[in-house]
Amino acid sequence: MLEEYYTPRLILKILDKSYCEEVLSFYLNNKELFERYEAARPDNFYTTDFQRACLNYEYVAAQKCANVRFWVYEASNPVKIIGTISFQNIVQSIYKSCQIGYKFDRNYHHKGYALETVINACNIIFDELNLHRIEAYTMPSNEPSKRLLINSGFKYEGLLREKALVKNRWEDHELYSLLNNNI
Repeated sequence: MLEEYYTPRLILKILDKSYCEEVLSFYLNNKELFERYEAARPDNFYTTDFQRACLNYEYVAAQKCANVRFWVYEASNPVKIIGTISFQNIVQSIYKSCQIGYKFDRNYHHKGYALETVINACNIIFDELNLHRIEAYTMPSNEPSKRLLINSGFKYEGLLREKALVKNRWEDHELYSLLNNNI
């Protein structure tokens, strides 16, 4: 797997720990938006030390193709992170599957960047890792995420009751999947 990929308007990069300040800035600038849909963060999440440790872990995991996180940049501004997309719990064996997650800076919504990222990153994961299935979970109230998944070719599969603990409350999630019909 390469550490950098290009789409028509974007660069998708696997980052090492030297990018901890840029990643922290991305999270701090979007804290209120992201925390609406995610699990509670550890107390030290918004520190460079925590982000450095996460990036180091993710870099090693990507080298092993166990989890892959791409950080997204505009090709015209390759120094500012505008989003991230991750592929977690990559399983080969009989499942050949993983789960996807993504988030984008609030200033880059409604520009097609998330759609371009999801389509291209899924193709990279399918091609490079020879996977058959990518699953996505989203809260029923997260209409923008549901639209993104459907527009990216994901199909709705059903409701998972009380799937994840978000803000100390068990929340239902909808399950979507994308299949690789080339294998």
